[in-house]
Amino acid sequence: MYAVVWVANRDIPINGSSGILTMNSTGNLVLTQNRTVVWYTTTTAARKQAHNPVVELLDSGNLVVRNDGEEANTEEYLWQSFDYPTDTYFPGMKVGRDLKNGFDWGLTSWKSQDDPSPGDISWGLVLSGYPEFSIMNRTTKICRIGPWNGMYFTGYTEQKFQSGFGITYVSNKDEIFYTYSSKNVISRVVINSTTYVWMEKQQKWDIYYVLPGDVCDTYGLCGTNSNCITTDPRICQCLKGFSPIAWNSSHWDQGCARNEPLSCNGTSSSDGFVKYTSLKQPDTQHTKLDENINLDECRNLCLKNCSCMALANSDIRRGGSGCVMWFGDLIDLKLFPNREQILYIRMPASELELQHERKKRVIIASIISAICGVLLLCMYVIYRVRRNIAEKSKTEEYTDEGYMKDTDLPLFDLLTINIATNKFSFINKIGQGGFGPVYKGKLADEQEIAVKRLSHSSGQGMAELITEVKLISKLQHRNLVKLLGCCIQGEEKLLVYEYVFNGSLDTFTFDQTKSKLLDWPQRFNIIFGIVRGLLYLFTKILD
Repeated sequence: MYAVVWVANRDIPINGSSGILTMNSTGNLVLTQNRTVVWYTTTTAARKQAHNPVVELLDSGNLVVRNDGEEANTEEYLWQSFDYPTDTYFPGMKVGRDLKNGFDWGLTSWKSQDDPSPGDISWGLVLSGYPEFSIMNRTTKICRIGPWNGMYFTGYTEQKFQSGFGITYVSNKDEIFYTYSSKNVISRVVINSTTYVWMEKQQKWDIYYVLPGDVCDTYGLCGTNSNCITTDPRICQCLKGFSPIAWNSSHWDQGCARNEPLSCNGTSSSDGFVKYTSLKQPDTQHTKLDENINLDECRNLCLKNCSCMALANSDIRRGGSGCVMWFGDLIDLKLFPNREQILYIRMPASELELQHERKKRVIIASIISAICGVLLLCMYVIYRVRRNIAEKSKTEEYTDEGYMKDTDLPLFDLLTINIATNKFSFINKIGQGGFGPVYKGKLADEQEIAVKRLSHSSGQGMAELITEVKLISKLQHRNLVKLLGCCIQGEEKLLVYEYVFNGSLDTFTFDQTKSKLLDWPQRFNIIFGIVRGLLYLFTKILD
């Protein structure tokens, strides 16, 4: 299955198949039809003069013109198609801007499926104080890939593309661009930012990654000073200290406005900053970048400018460095779980005091939740001890097969678990318990699972394993994770649970960032949920 990835004369098609492609003595390709020049290349004076030039199609997909001969540098090109991309992005190709020669490396869509002339959609670099890459519909932004923060592009929905491919970002006085390399796969990216990889056995292109990846990748969906959260029914939520201007159930594009004005007289300010983590950085159209100052100096500069609304490190590596400041309303924010990027948003003193009081109430609620959690754990331990004593003599008489038959649970073979977890890959590890690590996996039917792998040094033997299996299999409650089955094979003892997409409760209540997502009514409901769970377990123990 072939795919057209580059068209030389996309604006000037030839009629029929009578075109002739030649190369002249200056090393330029020339396409003619009926003795009329349709398309040609132009070598630049800055490059080496043509000497016995040849044209070659490289394995990378790059069509190049280079000098031939023993003294010629085979990697020094007189001309290359990678400098003039159409709608397809290959490993090794640049996307960005040649500042020295004044032209862009960018992608442009086809006008239609059978017309390769430039369409309305483009993908390239948007220059500003803090340059970023965006997908555009003519002059309108569709989606932001975002600026580079030293580790990744802040606008990617997830880091799957960046983990599966190597990304190189270059920014200097001559050029700004990024390029990528594939890891043991043949790949291509088309203008709508869909990444395809070649499946050799199936002989077809398979979709690997798509951007926009979800509704929150739509540029400016929630308007100004608001945050888009895909996991919440109300996907658009105002930042703390802001209120909706005019929202309804389906339209949020008018955004949010401050509850209290900033106190700024141009020389000093009583304002402060609220720290946000795991946020996609706002649109960088109105920004200022200074890579030579630290964050404290950045704060001082921002407070002296009444239009400065937010700041962050421009490079998050090694504890952070550099300064980028945003001016005016903040646009196109999105919650990204488990991101290291930190954004500081300016707030008046009155709002900072109010948020401090709210934080105190959250801490009290967290303490109550923690106490309930400890009580729940204690009751669970007591229950397990009692069951261990009761089952000890009986379990000593069972073989491994007897243990498994006694659980009345589905049994998984070790090969299935190895495939699901990619052989217990470190990338799939999602936690570490007292008895061993926990891995995320996916079964052949696409069901996602969490696999608890009992450590050989955990001290939990066969008796303890079967006790846990029997206990959890009999507990059916909406607040308790469901046990799907187990695997006992050789030295491996594995418990297979349903995968909980939002993680456990403690990841929200004790995390500084995620805890901000829980308001007081939500925490009140969590406390009642814990109490109901305790009552359920207490009833089971009495039974």
